Amino acid sequence: MIPFIYLKKKTKFVVALALLCIITVEPWRVNSAEQRLLVNMTLVANARDTGALCLDGSLPAYHLDRGYGAGQNNWLLQFEGGGWCNDLPSCLERAQTRRGSTRYMTKLEVFSGILSNNATLNPDFYNWNRVKLRYCDGASFTGNRVFNNGTTKLYFKGQKIWEAIIGDLLPKGLGKAHKALLSGCSAGGLATFHHCDNFTKYLPINASVKCLSDAGFFLDGRDVSLNHTMRYFVKSLVTLQGIEQNLNKNCTSALSYPDLCFFPQYALKYISTPYFILNSAYDVFQFHHILVPPSADPRGHWNHCKVNPAACTPDQIDTLQGFRLSMTAALKPFYFYSSRGGMFINSCFAHCQSESQETWFGADSPRINDKTIAEAVGDWYFSRNRSKAIDCAYPCDKTCHNLIPYINSGHLEEDTGNLSTSFPVLLSEFSEKRI
Repeated sequence: MIPFIYLKKKTKFVVALALLCIITVEPWRVNSAEQRLLVNMTLVANARDTGALCLDGSLPAYHLDRGYGAGQNNWLLQFEGGGWCNDLPSCLERAQTRRGSTRYMTKLEVFSGILSNNATLNPDFYNWNRVKLRYCDGASFTGNRVFNNGTTKLYFKGQKIWEAIIGDLLPKGLGKAHKALLSGCSAGGLATFHHCDNFTKYLPINASVKCLSDAGFFLDGRDVSLNHTMRYFVKSLVTLQGIEQNLNKNCTSALSYPDLCFFPQYALKYISTPYFILNSAYDVFQFHHILVPPSADPRGHWNHCKVNPAACTPDQIDTLQGFRLSMTAALKPFYFYSSRGGMFINSCFAHCQSESQETWFGADSPRINDKTIAEAVGDWYFSRNRSKAIDCAYPCDKTCHNLIPYINSGHLEEDTGNLSTSFPVLLSEFSEKRI
C-alpha cells in the first residue's frame, strides 16, 4: 500500500517524501480456502490525558491479536509505516487521511507475514501476542510538539503516542512478557531505531527483548544530481515536529548536526539491544526518492528504469550498484562488530518484506543462502544459528519478488494489482559471493 498525496507541482518532491507509504501485496494464499486474519482496532481511551493524539487530535490506536499456548507470554509489536510530513501544508493534508487520523482508518487490519497466526506461514511467532501500532503522527513516532496559530492546530505527538500505547498494553500482559520483539516496516522500521532501547525499560529485566527493522535503514546519501535532498528533508522534519529532544542523546552529543541522528546509520551504534536489519540493497522507496528524486530527474530519464530494472541503461545500473555499495558500507561496522546483531540484505527491488506472506515465508520466498527471511529472523531471535547475510548484487538472485510500484506522471501511486514480477536478467552473473 503506497498512498501518496500530492499538493502542488512545485512541492511534488517534498510531498512525495512526506507521504511515503509502504509497498505491500495481498497476503499470500496457501490455498483458496485460506481466510485472511482481520483484527479489530483498539483506541487508547486515556491518551488525551497526556496529549498523545494523532495529527488531527483523534485518539491513537493499535490492533492486538492475543497469543496462546507456549506463546501467551511473548509479544511482537509492529510499527505501521507510511512516510512523513515535514511542513505545515503536507501535515495539514495528511491530517485528513488515514495517515494522520484514526477517524479515516479501517477498523479491521489484515495480519499476515510476521503477524500471521498460522504456524505454517509464521512458524516462530504465530502464537505470540501480536500488535500493530497504527501510524498517525507523520514522524515515525518521535515528535513532541503542538502547532497552534489560533485557527489551525496540529498535534506532533508521536513520542507521546508510543508511550500511551505501551502504557495501555502493559497491564494487558506486556508488562510480564517473557520474550518480546519490537519491529516495524518503512517509517515504522525507522521508528524501531528510535525506540528499541526504551522498549526494554518497560519489560521485566529477565525478558528476552530484541528489535527488527524492515526497510527502515534510510540512507543519508546524495541523489544523482549530487544534492543532499533527503538530509534537507529530515532537517525540516526534525525542526517542525520537535524531534531532536527524543533522539539518542549519545548520538546527538557526538554529531555537529544532531538532526542527523534521525538517520539509522548514525543512531545504530548507540543501540545496545540486540538488533536485526532487514532491507533491500535496492530499496524501491530509496531508489525513487533518495537516489533519484523527481527534483534530480526533471526530464524523466529514469522513469523507465524506475518501473522495470531491465529497462535501465548500463550507466543507470552502475549508479544503482553504487547505491548498494553505499548501503553495505554504512552497515559494515554492524556486520563485523555486532556480536548479537542479525542482518538480511537482499538484492530485490522491494520495500518492506516482513508483512507480506509472499516475501516473509513461502515456497518461493526470497532467499539468501537458501534461507527465507522468516528463517533468518527466527534463527537470530532464538540464537539457533548465526544470521547475517548480504546478497550478491543484482541481478544474480533468482529468488526475488521485485515489488515495483506503479508510477504515473511522477506520482507514486497505490497499485495492489500486480506488484510481484520477475524481471529479465539485464547483466551477466556477478561473481561476488554472498557474505
